[in-house]
Amino acid sequence: MMKKPHPLPYLLFFLIAAVAALIAWSGYRGGTMPLLGAGIVLLFIGLLVASATKVADQWEKAVVLRVGRFRTLAGPGFFTIIPMVDTISYWIDLRIITTSFTAEKTLTKDTVPVDVEAVLFWKVTDPKKAALEVEDYRSAISWAAQTALREVIGKSNLADMLEGREKLDAELQKIIDQRTEQWGIHISSVEIRDILIPTELQDAMSMQAQAERERQARVILGESEKQVAAQFEEAARTYEHNPTALHLRAMNMLYECLRENATLVLVPSSVLDTMSLGDISGITALSKGLADQMRTAREEAPAHRYRTDRSDDTGGEKKPPA
Repeated sequence: MMKKPHPLPYLLFFLIAAVAALIAWSGYRGGTMPLLGAGIVLLFIGLLVASATKVADQWEKAVVLRVGRFRTLAGPGFFTIIPMVDTISYWIDLRIITTSFTAEKTLTKDTVPVDVEAVLFWKVTDPKKAALEVEDYRSAISWAAQTALREVIGKSNLADMLEGREKLDAELQKIIDQRTEQWGIHISSVEIRDILIPTELQDAMSMQAQAERERQARVILGESEKQVAAQFEEAARTYEHNPTALHLRAMNMLYECLRENATLVLVPSSVLDTMSLGDISGITALSKGLADQMRTAREEAPAHRYRTDRSDDTGGEKKPPA
């Protein structure tokens, strides 16, 4: 990987060239040839110094070759090389690098074509191996990751891929790390971003999920009915041996109906007989209770709600009692 040149060598060359030009100009004006020659030599030295001076950033390592053979790893910071003898073949970044890769139209174990997108997080741990063991380690990592992804997809069912992405991430990381370890590269993590399946299959899965939800709802409703029936059976056994409780419950239900709806309710005479409401005393007691309820409601309501548009026999307008 090549890098942008650092301005320090150019600055050194500019300073030395300026001094050399001043010396050469002084020798030319004064007719002194040694000064002119010294200026030219100094300019040549400036070129050598500028080409020998290199600067590596904090996160970089420079792979230095001497006459084609590996010499050293230089950096970070300022270092020098021998011009025309030493060369820098790679500037290797030691930070964590992200690489995205995909697998398109890959068949799963249950023969479903899927498109998978993933991201690879990796870093160079041995710059020497990364420079000498593989031609282009970035391209090699990308191809290794894509091949491993296709291999994992072919061994997995679609349901396992959709439900267990963490397992697939760990398996991919293990496979890719084994392949790139010999290149001096460590795989930090692999994350599957998206799994795309055909539209027809998406519709079928949606219908299946909806049917499953309806089935669960029906099962829950059936369980609720069974619980309600059990409670009713228990209540029936209680009322069977306690007629008084049954009568009280029936009277309470009739009372609640009359109080809330405030309407006429037809009740069979047989029911009134069983609840002891068929005689005069029972009806009188029930009527008295209802009348007390209505009187209490009128007293609590605002006075203006009792005005009506009906007139009495004398033609006067009825007014609410004071």
